Amino acid sequence: MLLSKAWEAFESDKRIEGFSPQTLKAYRLQLSLLIEYFKDIEITTLDTIQLKEYLAISGKHLKPFLVKFPWLFNQKPIN
Repeated sequence: MLLSKAWEAFESDKRIEGFSPQTLKAYRLQLSLLIEYFKDIEITTLDTIQLKEYLAISGKHLKPFLVKFPWLFNQKPIN
């Protein structure tokens, strides 16, 4: 499943759970930055080490709440 498709599934779930539009917008921004870095790759090709490296690089320029990707871990696609 592509990162963009995983996001669509996650966003639908979170809308049903009542997440605020602002929270979803922040998550959407996170995803766009992630896709800009990795491209819209198959989510199963990402591993924890790659994601941590990305967070270390991107975290230097972003506020802490923007470098968290709980939706990737909550969906269990990353080992």
